[in-house]
Amino acid sequence: MAGRERRQAVVDLGSNSFRLVVFTSVAGRWWKRTDEIHEVVRIGAGLDASGRLGEEPMERALQTLELYSHFCRASGVRDVRAVATSAIRDASNREQFLAAARERSGLQVQVLDPEQEARFGYLAAVNSTTLADGAVLDLGGGSAQLVRVVGRRARDLCSWPVGAVRMTERFLPDKRASRKQLKALRGHLREELGQARWLADCGPGGGRLVGVGGTVRNLAAAVQLVAGLPSHGVQGFEIGLDGLAGLVARMAEMSAAERGRLPGIKSGRGDVVLAGAMVVQTVLELGGLEGIEATEAGLREGVFFSSYLKGDDPPLFADVRHDGVLNLARQYEADAAHVEHVARLSLEMFDALAAAGLHPGDALERELLWAAAILHDIGTSVDYDDHHKHSRYLILSAGLPGFSPRETALIGQVARYHRKGAPTLGEFGPLAVDGDQQRLLRCSALLRLAEQLERSRDQLVRATRVRAGSDGDVCLELVAVGDGDVSVARWAAERQRDLFAQAFGRPLSLAA
Repeated sequence: MAGRERRQAVVDLGSNSFRLVVFTSVAGRWWKRTDEIHEVVRIGAGLDASGRLGEEPMERALQTLELYSHFCRASGVRDVRAVATSAIRDASNREQFLAAARERSGLQVQVLDPEQEARFGYLAAVNSTTLADGAVLDLGGGSAQLVRVVGRRARDLCSWPVGAVRMTERFLPDKRASRKQLKALRGHLREELGQARWLADCGPGGGRLVGVGGTVRNLAAAVQLVAGLPSHGVQGFEIGLDGLAGLVARMAEMSAAERGRLPGIKSGRGDVVLAGAMVVQTVLELGGLEGIEATEAGLREGVFFSSYLKGDDPPLFADVRHDGVLNLARQYEADAAHVEHVARLSLEMFDALAAAGLHPGDALERELLWAAAILHDIGTSVDYDDHHKHSRYLILSAGLPGFSPRETALIGQVARYHRKGAPTLGEFGPLAVDGDQQRLLRCSALLRLAEQLERSRDQLVRATRVRAGSDGDVCLELVAVGDGDVSVARWAAERQRDLFAQAFGRPLSLAA
């Protein structure tokens, strides 16, 4: 029996922007974002120079909180958790602001200390990527947090007041940055961030770096577009050090307004994105790292995960990729018995054909096939007609935590071709590596074959047996439940012989 839906709003009072995100979940089953409001408030404007929150920024912030409070009441969201980060934490008049926020919005704002802020960024990163060893960089408007990760556990949690807004105001206040200003900023960042001596251990072979925050997401989108790559979000996209260096050099020659017009960079971030990019660049250089992996998750997700996974210490998904696929399938109420049986049959044939030497049996390919099988029917939530195309759209649009853009694209393409059509990488060709077209063919052929064996959705075909001669055809024997008649399944499967032969280089026959 399904549990009761719960809705929780998380309000993130950042130095640059305020964001309200509503999460809907069923405990132990699924979760998703169901609403979001974002406002560029710049409450930290002028803080670095005065030590206080200015009257105008405070008023903008209070009006935004009033709006968020009205929204929550109107939409019936009663569980609201508001958290504040660097700018409010560091302001000498923060108590004045917090009292005004309670009076005007009714929200009780929790001011996170640096370690709490770093921990929520860590939870967001490790629950949305496969990071096991390395570091998490959570870059905001007022501060940057670095967390050392060992075996998926947080070790060192550090924080510095080097956020994108703060560094812009201190070092790059003009509309166009000078070389002298850029040099001063680089020196300051190296001095501050160089205090994390352990960062050098994250270099080649020592781990990965995952980036959290709007600056990292914008940079990832910009690098994607500069490289001419298809974009269906930045989840799992790695910003290479060379690509980032090129973008920084390009932005350094631009005015703030021009940076805000760069594809991938939001206009409200144009004045602060250069300083933020230089923070990221400095971390990569100090760590001897080749790139930083972006995640769509942020502090809001970290706060949410701390309650959704309550009871676990730390609150982590056991397997981000596996749990992410099941989470998406459950959101769209896929027929669990059907898709799980299709996945079982697909993997059974995959393993048997690998054992017969007809393909390499790569573990990653097997995982992508499983994911596509579990998700191949979620498009029926839109409409049965063309549901294979709807499934691909939902997979690409929702994103899959822990998977790279290339892997997500392959999963989406396999799901798209589970019914008909000649499987092709199409627009995702630029993401492909050698062998991906053949991987797509193999996975599509096996998923389509398994789908036809389970066409009646009754799990009548309990299993398959594969016999492959040294140079002859591949014979597929269907094992039925009891004395069940598998003639319909055999007829449906025989229609996939052409695709099977194209994928595996052998003709397919079905045992009588």
